[in-house]
Order: sequence, then C-alpha cells, then structure tokens
Amino acid sequence: MIRVLVFLLVAVVGGLSIAAAVSYAGHWVVFMLFTLTANALLFNGFRRSALFFDTFIGVFFWLGFWLKTSVRVAFANGMFAEPVGAFNGSAGAFDQALLVSSSGFVALLVASLVRERLFVYPDRPATCSESGIFRLYRAYRKSLVLGFLLIVVLAASSNVWLGIYQRGMVAQTVLPFGLNGVYKWLLQFGFASISALIIRFEIEINRNLSLMAVVPPILESLFSNVSLLSRGMVLNSSALAVGGLRLLGAMKCRVPLVRFIIAGTVFVVLFVASVFAVNYLRASWVIEVDTSTSISMVPEMTSPLFMDRWVGIEGVMAVSSSDKLGWSLWREAWQEKFRAGELSLYDRYFIDSPYTHPAIDKTKNHFVSLPGIIAFLYYLGSLPFLFFALLGFGLVAAAFEIATYRYCGENWILCSLFAQVVAFRYASFGYVPSQSYLLFGTLLLNVLIIFTVDRALNRFFSWQSRTA
Repeated sequence: MIRVLVFLLVAVVGGLSIAAAVSYAGHWVVFMLFTLTANALLFNGFRRSALFFDTFIGVFFWLGFWLKTSVRVAFANGMFAEPVGAFNGSAGAFDQALLVSSSGFVALLVASLVRERLFVYPDRPATCSESGIFRLYRAYRKSLVLGFLLIVVLAASSNVWLGIYQRGMVAQTVLPFGLNGVYKWLLQFGFASISALIIRFEIEINRNLSLMAVVPPILESLFSNVSLLSRGMVLNSSALAVGGLRLLGAMKCRVPLVRFIIAGTVFVVLFVASVFAVNYLRASWVIEVDTSTSISMVPEMTSPLFMDRWVGIEGVMAVSSSDKLGWSLWREAWQEKFRAGELSLYDRYFIDSPYTHPAIDKTKNHFVSLPGIIAFLYYLGSLPFLFFALLGFGLVAAAFEIATYRYCGENWILCSLFAQVVAFRYASFGYVPSQSYLLFGTLLLNVLIIFTVDRALNRFFSWQSRTA
C-alpha cells in the first residue's frame, strides 16, 4: 500500500514538474534545482532516521513553495492569489525567488544530516509502563478522559463567550494574572499535549488503535480550533496521527485496516465541519454580514485553504524583488512590536496589503500577512546569511525535539506534536519575531510540567508501595 502511494506521488510530482518547467519564465535549470531540493526536503522527512520536525517542515515547505509554484506556473500563467509586492513575473525575478528558496531547503537538509550524526530515534520505542502519569491513567482511565473533555469544553466555550483569544481578533476580555496566556497555551497545544499522552497510554495498554485513542483527541482538536476561530484542526491532529502511526509501526502492532478507515472518516467529517463552522463565524463576526450572506460566503472562504493559504513562495517573491533589503531593515524587523489593529512590517514595506480595506474594523480585528522564515532571513539580501541562519534554526528545532524526547518519557507522539508546532512557527515566521521566545518558552514550560508531574507521581506511587 505504501509503495503504491509513493509511486503515485512520484508520478504526480514528475508530471507536474514537466508541465511547470515547460511554462516557467526563467531558466529551466533553476526550476529543476528548486524541484529537486524541495522534493528532497519532503522525502527526507519520511526516512527512518528523520525527526518529526523534518517531516513537518518538509510538508509545509513543499505545500507553500513547490506545489503552489508548480500549479500556478503550469495552470495560472504564473499568477498568484496572495500579494507578491514588487515581483514582476520576469525570468530574472522568478529565478531569484527560486534560488533563494532552494538555498533555504538545502540549509535544512544539511541541518538534518548533521543532527543525524548525533541522534536518531531507536528502532523500538521504550515502554511507558513505569511512568507515574501512566500508572495514574491506567488506574482512573475513564474518569480522567471524561474530566479532560469537560475541561476542554468549558475552556473552549468560555473563550468563545468572552473573546479571550481568537485568531485575527483583538481580545475582548483581559483576564487577571496573565490568564489570557494560559488560555492561548491550552487551546493552541496544551490540551493537545494531554491528547498525546492519552494516545500513548492507550497504545501501551491495548497494543492497538482503540476508540479511546481516537475520539477524545479529535474532539479536543475540534473544540479548541472552533473556539480559536482557526481552520487549522488538521495541524495538531496530523501531528498526533503521524506520531501514533510511527509508534504503532515501531511497536509492530497489527491494526485492522477498518480501524484506520473509521478513524480517518471521523476526522475528515469533523475537520470539514470545523472549517465551515469557523468560516461561517468569521463571516458573521469579522465581516459582520447577515446569516444568509454568511452562509453564501463559506465556500468562497474555504477553497483557498487547500493551497494558497500555505505561507511560502509569495513572501520570498516579494522580499527578493524589494529594494529595501539591508541591515537597517533587519534591525527594524527585530524591533517590531505587537500593536492591536496595526499592519505588520511585511504588510507595510513589501506588499499591497489586503488588510487596509476600510470595512475591516481594526478595533475588533487584527490581521497581518506573514513572509515565512526563508523570506525573513533574506531581509539582508544575503544568500550565505540565509543558509547559515536557517541551518542554525534547523538545529535549534532538533534540540527542542530531542529535549522533549529525553524529558517527557520518550513519548514519540508528544515529540511529533511539539515538532509540528515549531515547524509551523518557522513556516509562518516573520511577525514580531522578537517575541518568539514566548512560544519556545511555553513549549519548554509544557515539557517541564510533564516532567515534574511524572516525577512527583512516581515518588507518590513508590511511597504508597512501601507503606502498603
């Protein structure tokens, strides 16, 4: 089955590459280099020695760069749906954008090869039977999962009701003691990290794909993403799925195909429902139109999600065609601060921003365009700087994943989740970059919480066994 899928993917890539190369305005060698490096990065993420970060950064960049470029060049005369700034579609402009992108892909490939000499996942995952959290879960399994889902529903519904944190919206309620940040953490990946523990423990108990390993995580993802007004339910869910599938394979668990089909069907149905629900809410609350108009706008808002909304090539096109590059821009970018309702530096300097429309209420909405990490690291206009900086970013991402593995019970599913969070941050990098420490600090705090709770429970159970 896997070989058939790989063959089909290779056939599609080959056919689309030829179609795009024929229509490409620049030199065909540049396009083939771009194709080779982008697809090498994609397939690199599915090697046995790959980290989960390799998998997700390869997929995100393949979608945002290679697939989007190839489809647009082959079938849309090189026209893009997202703004591309001063990019004029000439042969030189296309070649420059693709060379910049290819340099970034090569940097990440080199980072992966360097990391591989230092760490790879073992052939067989370690058992979690001695974990303190697992022992608690095994004893109170149903009660804990039910309690978890109730907390998720309460947090998600209160977030919708109070407008604490939602994508593209200015906070309508500011809670004391920094609780807005707690909501943001829990709904973005805090609850999902608990789902990762549930899946890992269910696989340990059943050596199979149980109902408990599928339904609660999917429901959590549904509630959290609708609450956030986010159409990204696929992100955390796919991370949990990739980690779970890799774990099942490494443990040599034989799961009936029908279970995968049922799980996949449930996810697809709920994912589509979440996208339509969020688009309806966005049309109603953000654009403030009546119900019938909101419903009619949903399909129009949904279709671009499958390709054009992945951040990637447009940012590189806009930046590589700009005459503003240099150290002054680089320093200003790092000094950018969050200001509700204001455009990003990228919106102001590089593109004709779609968020200057007078119908957008900036007292309620906060929309910005994102260049992505490759475009951002090219603000200096230097390919060597881009290469070595992205090499460093790749090694930092690997270090975070390895730390998660070491200090969270060698939980592959949790590693996959956090790797996806980092990879998506890189893919959509560029707005208020100096505040990236908040995301990485929260990830480390999440790791510390799991590590501390596990140690405390282990000591409790050890004390309990000694006094029994």
